[in-house]
Amino acid sequence: MTLSTFLIVAFLILVNALYVAAEFAIVGARATRVERLAGQGHRLAGALLPILRDTLRLDRYIAACQIGITASSLILGAFGQATIGLALGAALVAYAGLQPLGAYTLSATVTLVALTSVQVVLGELIPKTLALQYPVRTALFTYLPMRWSLALLSPFIDLLNGSGNLVLRLFGVSAAGSHRHIHAPDEIDLLIRESREGGLLQHKGSERLREALKLGQHRVRQIMVPRRRIASLDLTAPSEEILAEVGASPFTRLPVHQGELEGVRGYLHVKDLAVALAAGGDRASLRSLIRPLLILPSSLTVDRALAEMRDRRARIALLVDEYGDVEGLVSLEDIIRELLGKLSDEHQPGNDSTPTQLPDGRWRMAGRLRLDEALAWARTQGADQWDPSSAETLAGWLLERLDAIPDGNCCLQAGGLYFEIERMDGTAIDSVLAWIPGTAAGGQDA
Repeated sequence: MTLSTFLIVAFLILVNALYVAAEFAIVGARATRVERLAGQGHRLAGALLPILRDTLRLDRYIAACQIGITASSLILGAFGQATIGLALGAALVAYAGLQPLGAYTLSATVTLVALTSVQVVLGELIPKTLALQYPVRTALFTYLPMRWSLALLSPFIDLLNGSGNLVLRLFGVSAAGSHRHIHAPDEIDLLIRESREGGLLQHKGSERLREALKLGQHRVRQIMVPRRRIASLDLTAPSEEILAEVGASPFTRLPVHQGELEGVRGYLHVKDLAVALAAGGDRASLRSLIRPLLILPSSLTVDRALAEMRDRRARIALLVDEYGDVEGLVSLEDIIRELLGKLSDEHQPGNDSTPTQLPDGRWRMAGRLRLDEALAWARTQGADQWDPSSAETLAGWLLERLDAIPDGNCCLQAGGLYFEIERMDGTAIDSVLAWIPGTAAGGQDA
């Protein structure tokens, strides 16, 4: 065995490492990061970006890597057996006194195991780890050798890719788009959490991203102001009563209806009314101040409702059910609150539904608290065995368990917790107290 033999072995392992690193790097590199570098004038990033964006070119790039890995591995094995294996076999015959057949069989086995071990460590594991940790940097570093490989191996790539696609079509499988980075919402949520745990995102920032992701999962009825709490103006009421309603309301936009709320005519902006009154307007001019009110199905997802409000330049929208009955009202502030959390307003009372712990250990929650948020809170308390439900709020879930409208305060045990209906708003559950059995000083375990 000579020095040249070891240099050739090292070169083949290095070639294998190059193709392994290039394959893992091109799959792991994000087009957005490469695009940013290209925008800064990085020439290699500008050349690599079209490959990441084009599925066919990306497929050829990966095929070149796989051909390179396979070819370098086969050549390494054959060369190692023809040089190191034969030399080791001759040494075993000369110095160990083994029979030629046994000596060369043993030397072939030892050479195969040794070369495979070295290649796996130096040619597979190390470049793979580096490529996964630094995908963009590695992809740029390996781009030039890969460009030469693509030109050199082009005929083999066409032949082997075509053969592979033919076999896939026989099984009814399409290879198009197989290497693109497509993530489901749950996977994106996992990426956000991993980024926060890795220190790339702050807690509040990650929570806002996760809430934005959920806009397409929540129905707008889950964040609406229910019908019974809508502040509105009835055109059939006396002028003094209408003005009193406007003065007492903390809102700047009030739906206007004729009789029942289903007879909605639009909405009135308080600023328009103030200007009209200052100009000496009367009741007759009130109708001319009414603006069109957007009406949406309450079954829309929050993101679709937001898109409709943005396209129609509406700040509020009336929500109706499948029968056309008014179910509630939603505003842009409600959607923003869904994204950013509670908003402070000196003219509006607080309506935060976040669970609040009382001094005696119990928790106070609004009946309108979304059921998924209530379940998330329950998990933090170690009680997550909640029965499946079609309800959208904590109040709806409790009503399913009670199977009746509560008549005043009442208690029940469900989901590993005790609940007490603290306050009713007519027939709606307004406030709930909850605690784990045996943990609240002020609660009575049922």
